[in-house]
Amino acid sequence: MDPELTLPYAGVMPAFASRPVWCGRGSTVVGAVTIGAQAWLGDAAVIRADGQSVVLGDRFWLGHRSTVHIATFARGTTCGDRVTVGRNSVLHACAIGSDVVVEDDVVILDEATVGDGAIIEAGATVFPRSDLPGGFAYAGSPARPVRPVSPGEAAERAERLREGGTDGIAPDAEPPAEPDPDVFVARTARLRGRVGLGTGASVLFCCALEAEAGPIVIGADTNIQDNTVIRTRGEGVVIGRDTTIAHNVRVSDCRIGACSLIGIGATVAPGTLIADDVMLAAGATTDPGQILSSGHLWGGRPARILAPLDAGRRDMMLRIVEGYCQHGRDYRRAQDAVG
Repeated sequence: MDPELTLPYAGVMPAFASRPVWCGRGSTVVGAVTIGAQAWLGDAAVIRADGQSVVLGDRFWLGHRSTVHIATFARGTTCGDRVTVGRNSVLHACAIGSDVVVEDDVVILDEATVGDGAIIEAGATVFPRSDLPGGFAYAGSPARPVRPVSPGEAAERAERLREGGTDGIAPDAEPPAEPDPDVFVARTARLRGRVGLGTGASVLFCCALEAEAGPIVIGADTNIQDNTVIRTRGEGVVIGRDTTIAHNVRVSDCRIGACSLIGIGATVAPGTLIADDVMLAAGATTDPGQILSSGHLWGGRPARILAPLDAGRRDMMLRIVEGYCQHGRDYRRAQDAVG
């Protein structure tokens, strides 16, 4: 069974050592990806290599609504053999050894390395440039060793994740048949209800935008990255222009300002007000009704001010927005070309 959507990037198509054992609904593989034999990709699983390569070993298992991506200007992602990744997790520009278990709701960030036989427990965040030796279980944010892995434990955890991961999450909403020519909506994204997209906005692969009550309004040139879920059950969600909502973010009934960045795996609670010019760190959460003031990097659970936004961070945020505007144009052409 093939992925639901396979696209080239810069003329390079994904390469599979053999046909995957399973590819769920919405599964998407893009660009310079090499995948070993006997892969299993869950519903809304995304593997995207647009600027650097992704190399995944044999028997790679990627759970429902999980994402593998790269740092466009810096680093790809590699995994050894028999790596198991649970639901709603992100591997981003990192290096993972063999026989590693990454449980549900985990974020592994840029330039991190995880050694053979490690277990990353549910909800953990592996910070950038972390070096996690093999043979230990890690938990928390930042992820820290909690105990050695006992003989056979990693294999047992992997089997448990794989057995429990066969129940799908296939969404019932469909993307618009003819989106505005100035925006990009991935074919595997799902939109429902009153969703407004500004000029140049992009909604990447396997996102779910569900306006069950109030509307969802996305500003011009704002990018919503793979497997993010935005859901309204009250007044709605408004996101300003030139803002990045990174992979696997959860957003509900809030306001997010312009020129901001919401990091990988973050959760924005109902009633949150995020001002313009804010960075919310990967894996962070906000409390309901929390106000995040302008000009700061916020992080933690719940979020607190960590540092002022300096020129370097602002430049990085701008480069991401510009890069995703280009991605949107490129992906629209590639998606149209495959029919």
